[in-house]
Amino acid sequence: MRRTKMILALLVAMAAWSAETGTLLKIDTLRAEPYGDAKTVATFAVGDKVDILKKSGGWLQVKGTKGKGWVRMLSVRTGAASKKGSAASGLLDLASGRTGTGKVVATTGIRGLSEEDLKAAKFNETELKLAESYATSAVDARKFAAQGKLAARKVDYLPAPQ
Repeated sequence: MRRTKMILALLVAMAAWSAETGTLLKIDTLRAEPYGDAKTVATFAVGDKVDILKKSGGWLQVKGTKGKGWVRMLSVRTGAASKKGSAASGLLDLASGRTGTGKVVATTGIRGLSEEDLKAAKFNETELKLAESYATSAVDARKFAAQGKLAARKVDYLPAPQ
């Protein structure tokens, strides 16, 4: 019985130790679900600390002093803050993809829509018309390029995968 309690305590400690933490980089809304139009749970301020529970697409499920919910991945800097100038700091930044003086990560690793997103997709004529409204003619595109002093370049197609 005592050994079981010790093992259980060790497992709980390991789970707590391995939990990923993060810090809010900007003001953002904590949402009930990982969608931009989901119900608002709370608002995070810059510097708020959170525990990251789960990742889904471009969203993180987090738990903080203001509640539990979903926040946009790009609003959170993951990991514990490290002391500037330490040797470990540079290595950790390199390994995390953070480079440059601002240490900003420009990508999130999102590969596309999840299977659930595709199953839940619904036709939206208004959004389709909006997307189509952004189209431009070849003549207008050439005028725009000329104003920006852009030069046309021929780019070969990539070889077909084998």
